[in-house]
Amino acid sequence: MFELRKVEKRFPGVHALKGIDFKIGRGEIVGLVGENGAGKSTLMKVIYGAYQHDGGEVLVDGKPVRFHSPREAMDRGVGMVFQEQSLIPNLTVMENVFLGYEKQFVRFGKIDWKRMAEATRHQLEKVKLAIDPATVTSKLSFAQRQLVELAKVLTLEERVDGNLVILLDEPTSVLAKEEIELLFTLMRDLRKRASFIFVSHRLDEVIELSDRIYVMKDGAVVDAVESGKAEVEAIQRKMVGRDINREYYREEKQRPYDEGKVLLELDAISLPGRYKDISLKLHAGEVLCLVGVEGAGREAILRTVFGLLAPQTGKMSIHGSPAGAVSASQRVAHGIGYVPRERKIEGIVSGMSVFENMTLSQMDKYTRAGVLDIAAERKLARDWIKRLSIKASSENADCGNLSGGNQQKVVLAKWRSGGSDIILLDHPTRGLDIGAKEDVYDMVREMSAAGVGVVLVADTLEEAIGLSHTIAVVKDGEIKKWYNCPPGAKPSLYDLIHYMI
Repeated sequence: MFELRKVEKRFPGVHALKGIDFKIGRGEIVGLVGENGAGKSTLMKVIYGAYQHDGGEVLVDGKPVRFHSPREAMDRGVGMVFQEQSLIPNLTVMENVFLGYEKQFVRFGKIDWKRMAEATRHQLEKVKLAIDPATVTSKLSFAQRQLVELAKVLTLEERVDGNLVILLDEPTSVLAKEEIELLFTLMRDLRKRASFIFVSHRLDEVIELSDRIYVMKDGAVVDAVESGKAEVEAIQRKMVGRDINREYYREEKQRPYDEGKVLLELDAISLPGRYKDISLKLHAGEVLCLVGVEGAGREAILRTVFGLLAPQTGKMSIHGSPAGAVSASQRVAHGIGYVPRERKIEGIVSGMSVFENMTLSQMDKYTRAGVLDIAAERKLARDWIKRLSIKASSENADCGNLSGGNQQKVVLAKWRSGGSDIILLDHPTRGLDIGAKEDVYDMVREMSAAGVGVVLVADTLEEAIGLSHTIAVVKDGEIKKWYNCPPGAKPSLYDLIHYMI
């Protein structure tokens, strides 16, 4: 149904795709795995028409095609659900679902909003999402927006006669278990009409769902495995070219924190509807993890510490002094860094270079008489690119073109190079492959050893247990239980879940 033959793609200084052979039949679910920077996203964008291939062929039903835009690809039945979502936040759900296809609702020069809302409800029913189509998209949770993305792609069912190819780029990264099960059920139900290319770093999901799995490394397909013969560890070795360290969370590097040095203290802070009576102390070298279900209040606590939300009651101290004005810039000046969940939107500035992103929070250090010392900025970036093994053609590369894992390293470098000694990590490994996760875990241990205090909202409970010195279980906006997590005596998954739900 859809095939790539010897497909090539180059960017300045980067050979992104190297002779890719890839095929998908009608009704198939094909998995695509590889490290961040392996070329998965580039391959997806070539299929979707966002990039044009430099060599080789793309064939639909055996006939060569060249999509010059995503619109052309969609008109041929190829749709994509992006990992870093493509919805426009200040538009309504229905405007996003039918963006670019509003003409069908126009009568006498005006959009019939009632008809558009009815059509949107039909699409939302496909993904079992009961929300008002007139809701402004920015008010939805990340998981809800992910389902709206899928509903948007499923409008192709009514617009295209032939079979569909739907590309899913990390669709489950922030979905709850029941939402993941819904997505998988939808995919299986749609196989009569659609084929799927499924990108995920959760290899157990890929093996469970896929008919065949392509493994990529350094821009090339290194293996194609039938799912019935696939094993997680074997795929991991092919992805990273080595055996995965059994001490995955670097527990052997965990050292006691400095109990006599408090970096951050929250004293009974409350924000109605978000959290209530939150009190905690973060010590130098401590990794303190907030665990809880989606919406429990963890992210709101982090954003309050960084000055993006203001508590109505309670007190906050940084390095023993009152926190002062509720302002992100003020928090940065006091040594707090924040790695947000949505790195593409809040973590980096696409269109700016790697070195510009790294120094963005410390411009005063690189300014002399109103003039930027760009040479010094570039030197700092080169040092950190080498230190963190960031895959970029140079410090001048557009940060928006890096893989997710390398973007995350740039964000971490921004705060570490600026001397921040309190780092807030909100799902720092979301959407990262196993190798990039190991790099992040190494950085967490390195920061802890250097006396940095880390407040972590982890991607999984295993990650929280493995990395933390201390765990606070948050439920309905309140801390329900504290756990000390020394090496060799960490709480179990059941211990945490018991107080989470």
